[in-house]
Amino acid sequence: MESFGWIWLVIIFLSLLPTLQQRLRYVMRVRLIQAIEKEQKSRVITIVHRQEAFSFLGIPFMKFLNLEDSEEVLRALELTDSGKQIDLILHTPGGLVIAALQIARAMQNRKGKVRVIVPHYAMSGGTLLALAADEIIMSPNAVLGPVDPQIDKYPAPSILRILDLKDKNEIDDETIIKADMAKKAIQQLRDALQEILSHNYDPEFSKALADKLTSGKWTHDFPITVAFATELGLNVNTEVPKGVFELMRLYKQPIRRQRTVDYAPN
Repeated sequence: MESFGWIWLVIIFLSLLPTLQQRLRYVMRVRLIQAIEKEQKSRVITIVHRQEAFSFLGIPFMKFLNLEDSEEVLRALELTDSGKQIDLILHTPGGLVIAALQIARAMQNRKGKVRVIVPHYAMSGGTLLALAADEIIMSPNAVLGPVDPQIDKYPAPSILRILDLKDKNEIDDETIIKADMAKKAIQQLRDALQEILSHNYDPEFSKALADKLTSGKWTHDFPITVAFATELGLNVNTEVPKGVFELMRLYKQPIRRQRTVDYAPN
C-alpha cells in the first residue's frame, strides 16, 4: 500500500510540474525585466508571441496580436508616468490591425520617448508598432515586414488585381465583395500608417513609405532587414540593451497557455 502512495505522489508532482515551471519562468522574466528597467531607466513592456504551434487534445493553436494584448499594453501605459521612457520588446508575427493601431496611437500620445526593440522579428502589425516608435532598435539579424492588409488570409492588393486580370462578368459575387473590402482596407491602413509615420517623419516621406508598405509590392512575409530599413529611411540602430536576449530565452514554447504581455508591477 505504501508503494501505491508514493506512486500517487509522483503522479501529482509530475502533473503540477509544468505549472510550477511556467510560474518559475514568469518570476524570472519579471526580475530580468526589472533589471533592464533599472539599467535603461525605462518602463519595459513585452509583447511576445511564439509562432510555433502548441496543441490541446491534438488541436493546434497559434498566438497573434489581439485585443487582449492591446488592453494589457494600454493598461501598462496608463500605469506609467507619461514622461517616462517606454521600451517595448516585440517578438510577433502580427495580428489584428485594430489592436496594433490602438497600441501605436497610445504610444504616440505619450510625452516620454518610446523605443521598440526587435530581437528577432516583428512582422505585419508588429512592424506597424515599430513604425510608431521614436526609435527602432533591431538586432543585426532581426527583420520587420510589409503591413499590407489581409482579407481571409489573402493579401488585399492581390485580391484587387483580380478585377484587372478578369472580366467583371466572370468574377463571382463573393470575390467582388472581397475586392471592395480589400480596397477599403488598403486605403484605411495607408491613411493610418501615414498618420503614424508623420509623428516622427516629414509628411512627404510618410506618405511615400505608407504607400510602399501597403501596396503589395512585396509578399507579406518579405523580410525588411536592418540595412533595408535604413535604406527606406527609418530611424534604426542595432544597440539592443543588455539582457534582452536572455529575457527571450525565458519565453519557451508553452505546454499550456501563458501570458503574452508582461510588465513588472510598480
